[in-house]
Amino acid sequence: MYTISIMQLACLLFLCVGPAIGLHADVRLPPIISDHMVLARAHSVPLWGKADPGEKVSVELAGKTWQTAAGADGRWFLRVDLAGIGAGPFRMVAKGRNEVVVEDVLVGRVWVASGQSNMEFPLRGTLGADDEIAHSTNPLLRVFRVAKIGRREPVEDCDGHWVVVGPESAGALTAVGYYFAKRLQRELHLPVGIIDASWSGTYSELWMSEDAIRGVDTLRAGDGERRRLLAEYAVQKQKFVADYAAWLQTRGREDRPCPDPARFAGESISPEEWNVINLPGNLFGQPFTGAAWIRKEIDIPEAALKTGRDFKVLLGDIEGFEQAYWNGIKVSETSYKTYPGTGYPRYFPIPPKLLRIGKNTIAVRIYAPAASPKVTIDPDRFKGGAVSLAGKWLVKAEYGLPPLPSSAAETVPKPPKQPPAGAASSIFNGVISPITSYAVDGVVWYQGESDAGRAYEYRTALRALIADWRAKWKQPHLPFYICQLHSYGPKQSTPGESEYAEVRESQAAVLSLPETGMVVLLDLGESNDEHPRNKKEAGDRLAALVLVKRFGNYKSLDYSGPEYESMKIEDGAIRLKFRHTEGGLVARPLPPVYDVSTLIGKTAPLVRNSPGSALEGFSICGEDRHWVWADARIAGDSVLVWSSHVPQPIAVRYGWADNPTVNLANGSGLPAAPFRTDDFPARTANNHYGPTP
Repeated sequence: MYTISIMQLACLLFLCVGPAIGLHADVRLPPIISDHMVLARAHSVPLWGKADPGEKVSVELAGKTWQTAAGADGRWFLRVDLAGIGAGPFRMVAKGRNEVVVEDVLVGRVWVASGQSNMEFPLRGTLGADDEIAHSTNPLLRVFRVAKIGRREPVEDCDGHWVVVGPESAGALTAVGYYFAKRLQRELHLPVGIIDASWSGTYSELWMSEDAIRGVDTLRAGDGERRRLLAEYAVQKQKFVADYAAWLQTRGREDRPCPDPARFAGESISPEEWNVINLPGNLFGQPFTGAAWIRKEIDIPEAALKTGRDFKVLLGDIEGFEQAYWNGIKVSETSYKTYPGTGYPRYFPIPPKLLRIGKNTIAVRIYAPAASPKVTIDPDRFKGGAVSLAGKWLVKAEYGLPPLPSSAAETVPKPPKQPPAGAASSIFNGVISPITSYAVDGVVWYQGESDAGRAYEYRTALRALIADWRAKWKQPHLPFYICQLHSYGPKQSTPGESEYAEVRESQAAVLSLPETGMVVLLDLGESNDEHPRNKKEAGDRLAALVLVKRFGNYKSLDYSGPEYESMKIEDGAIRLKFRHTEGGLVARPLPPVYDVSTLIGKTAPLVRNSPGSALEGFSICGEDRHWVWADARIAGDSVLVWSSHVPQPIAVRYGWADNPTVNLANGSGLPAAPFRTDDFPARTANNHYGPTP
C-alpha cells in the first residue's frame, strides 16, 4: 500500500486549497475613499469598491448602515443619503468577510479643480506664499491630488490620497483651488474638499472621452489625423536615427565624449581663455564643425527658490545636439536619437534643489557634426515663464572636425517633422474617469493656453468637454465655472488680432450653457510669465461666483465686472451698454508700470495707447476694418467710444490683445470682460484640432 509523508500531504493540501485562497478577495475601497476624505452633503452619494462576487457588503457611517452585495464581476456599489447629517468628523466602516475602516471623514462641499498649469500651480509659488502657508492650518479643508497618469482606456481607480490643509501640506497644493476652497469654507461654515485633477501643458481633447471626440465631426477628424501622423512619425523617426548613425559612421564624424566636462561646465574656469559672443547667432565667425561650449552666469532671486517649481530658462533653437549643465551638473541632453528638429526652442528646466540665490552658471555643450553650431531663435514670448538667455556668453571649442565638403553636407539625413504630442482622451481615461463616481458639487476650470493656436474652435471643444463630463458624472447640470485667460505676452503698440483674445471669446461663448459661469482675470497677468502669481484673487473671484450662483444667501455679493450688452452708433461715436455695473462704471487708475515677472521682480514702463483718454483698451474701426486706438469715456451708465481717424465707425473692441492695457471696471473694482462688437472672421477660424492645434 502506498503511503504519503506529512510533507507530501502538506503539498497536496496547498495545491488544493491554494487556488481557492488566491481567489478570495477582501472588501476593498478605491484610493479616493480613504482617510480624511470629504463627502458631498447630498441625498445620493455613491460609495463603491470590490469584494468576492456575491459577497454581502455593509457600510456604516454617522450611525446609519447601508447594505449591498458585490456583483458577478466583484464590484459593489451603493448610494447613501448624507443630506441631513452633520459635518463630522466620522468613522466609516465597510464590512464584508473583512472590515475596512476610514477615519476622519467630513461631510460638506466637494469641488473638482481641473485644467492645466495655472490650476496646477502650487501655493508656495504665489505672491505672499510664506505668510499664507504659515497660517494655513484648517482641518475643515482637504485636498485629493489625482496622480498624473494617462491611460489608453478608461480606468476605475486612480492613485492619490487626501491631505488635511496645514503648513506641512499647503505649499504643494493647487493655489487657485486652495484660495477658492478657503473662501467657500469661510463663508459656508462647512468642510470643503478639493479634488485636484490638473495637468500642465494640456490641450482640451486630452480631457475628453473618446465618446465626446467621436461626437463632434471636426474633433473626430482631427484626432484621426493626429493618430495617423503619430504612427507615421514613429516609423520616420526610427529610419532617421538609423540613417543618421550610418551617415556619422561613414563620414567619421561621431561624437567624442568629453573626458572632463568640468573643464568647461565647472564653476572654476579662466574666462580669458574663452571668447565673448552675443546670442542668438553663430558661435564662431568662421565655419566650424565639432563640439563647442557656451556658458553664462545667471542671477537667481530668492523668490524663485520658494516656488518649489523648476526654474525654466530658454536658449532658443539650436543647430546641433546639446548637453546643458547647471552649476556643473547635467540637467538636459539631446542626441540625434532624441533630436526634435529645428523650430523647437530648447527649454532647460532647472530643479529647485540645484538653484541657489545669486550667481548660477549654465553651460551648454553643442555637438554639431554637419553644420556650424548656432542659436537661431530669440522668441519675444517665453512660454511658461521661462527666462530668456539671450545676450553675452562665453564660447570655447572643445574639438573640431575636418571641413565637410558641400557634396557631403547635402547628404545629411533630415529629421521628420514632429507632430503634436499625444492623442486624445488619455488624461480623461487616467485622471477624470476614476473620479466620475465620486459625488461633487461642481467643477472649476482653468485651461485654454494650450488651445490658443485654434482658439476659435475651442468654443466647440469646451462645450463638448462640459457635456461629456456632465454625462459621465450623470449630472446634466453639473456646475462648471471657468477662469478666463489672464493677460500674457508683450504689449502691442497697434491694435490687431490676438489668439488669447479669441480663446477668451470662446470661453465666454459657452456661458449660454446652463449652470456655467466665468471669472475675468485680465488684470492679473504678467507679460513674461504664463503663470501669474496672484492666485489669491483668482480663487476669491471663483468662490464669489459660486456663492452667488449656488447659494441664495449671497445674491448681493460682488462677483462680476461689467459685461458688454449692446451698442448704438450715434454722431460719429459708438455708445456701449453693459450688464453688472454695480456701483457704477469706473475708470481704474493706471499704474506707471506693469508686471513683466513678479518672480524676478521685473516691471516695465506702461506706455498709454490712448494717452488723452479716460479709458484705455478700446479700439474702433470703420467699413475698411482698419482698427485704431480709440478715445473713450464713461457717460452715465454707458461708455462712449470714438476716434477722429474714424468718422463713421461700425465696430468697437475692448481688451482685444494677448496682454491688453485696460482699466474699465465697476464700483466693486472688478474688471470688465474683454469683447468685440464685430463678427469679422477670427484669425484662428481655419485652425483645427489635429496636426497643428
